[in-house]
Amino acid sequence: MSPTSWRRVRWLMCAVLMGTSTPSFAWSDHTLGTWQALAVMPAIAQAPAVTVESLDSFLAAEDSGLAKLLVQEEEWDQHNVPDYPPRPQALQFQADGPAATRRQRFMTALRINPNCELALFLQMRPGTPPPPGSELPWTEVTTLRHDNTVRNDRFERLQQGESVAVLEVIATASGEPDDGLDIGLWEDNGTPYGRTYGFGKQPFGDPALEFSSQAPFHMGFYHESPIIYKAAGFLRRTYPEYRIHLYQSLAKFALQTRHPYWGWRFAGWALHYVQDLTQPYHATVLPGVSTVRMLWINAVDIGGWHGPKERAIRRVSNRHLALENYQYHRMREAYLHNNPDDALLRALRDTSKDAAQAPWSDTTPRRVVSHQAHAWAERTDRMLVQAVPAKYISDPDYVFEQTEPDIDLAAVLKTVPKKMQDEMTQLVSALMQHFGTQTRTFITSLAEP
Repeated sequence: MSPTSWRRVRWLMCAVLMGTSTPSFAWSDHTLGTWQALAVMPAIAQAPAVTVESLDSFLAAEDSGLAKLLVQEEEWDQHNVPDYPPRPQALQFQADGPAATRRQRFMTALRINPNCELALFLQMRPGTPPPPGSELPWTEVTTLRHDNTVRNDRFERLQQGESVAVLEVIATASGEPDDGLDIGLWEDNGTPYGRTYGFGKQPFGDPALEFSSQAPFHMGFYHESPIIYKAAGFLRRTYPEYRIHLYQSLAKFALQTRHPYWGWRFAGWALHYVQDLTQPYHATVLPGVSTVRMLWINAVDIGGWHGPKERAIRRVSNRHLALENYQYHRMREAYLHNNPDDALLRALRDTSKDAAQAPWSDTTPRRVVSHQAHAWAERTDRMLVQAVPAKYISDPDYVFEQTEPDIDLAAVLKTVPKKMQDEMTQLVSALMQHFGTQTRTFITSLAEP
């Protein structure tokens, strides 16, 4: 294949990923799933309540230990994360720095969005209002300001010294990385911190769109064909492993130093990326499109026939979004109607496959979690075709969540033949079981003495 042909394959991959980098991030509203997955884990569901602590208090008490930990973490990243962009030396967290800048210096050392407030809060279950006078506006939870990020969720403001359930801390925190932690971190995102963090240019997606910039931290394309990596080497620049290990290490440190609130909150942050990797569209670039077909699409595009490429991009984007839209609306409805027997919620609590899981290790995200999601990608694509009306997932003129911005696919599928409903339930239940099992496997690694 000529250099020009390789460049065109690369462009196809970029175009697909730009088309799927939307405000619908992996599984929609991770907290809905985490509540269920951990409700059947006694070590968490029955754990003694923990005392809420501000980040400033935690950092003031443990700054020396954190400084050492983050040096060790950087060394681990450089030796274990492929294509890892080293943290600039100037960003290293110093224990003897001024107290007034301690929080900002810590966030900078983590290379997260420094505009995140990291408020003390809990997410409420759908249909449950916060206690009177304690509601926290959603704008204090997320930095995102795109119209599509306005959320139906409600939040309770916490005060330092309050007691809260461990399950609630982890579940709430498992949604936080979608609230702006990874926004604007690349040098071409137009943010002052992105120009200093050392991550380089955004490998895929539109760097001008705020919600697009988090995608390379939330996707892991570890199992593509070698020919795809040769044509599109930027696919290797995905970093959920980096985030998982960083927040897992912080969680262990905080728990060991008797700061359980931040221990479990960091655990929830790490968990988010684990859960992201259970989503087939976050572990496979083009589900339903073989390597041979990708190369054919590339060839005819070179010849001036652009239709196959455009249809492939629209199809993958629509199916990705349709899956998450259905998952979110069905689960939210189950909560609103107090229906714990909904098939998706039951699947999240299904522990039948937990015992077969090997203990969590540093290689689990790549070798187990994303590998399983990648193995399910073709099946997911095929079952979506069987279960969802073609208008929503196969019509190139239909743009999911834009043609009908308020689409509720769970409601739509109540009107289709029962066989199609059952097929969709079967598919998403299986994926939710993966979500639940990997959630418990990861948390077990922290909950055990």
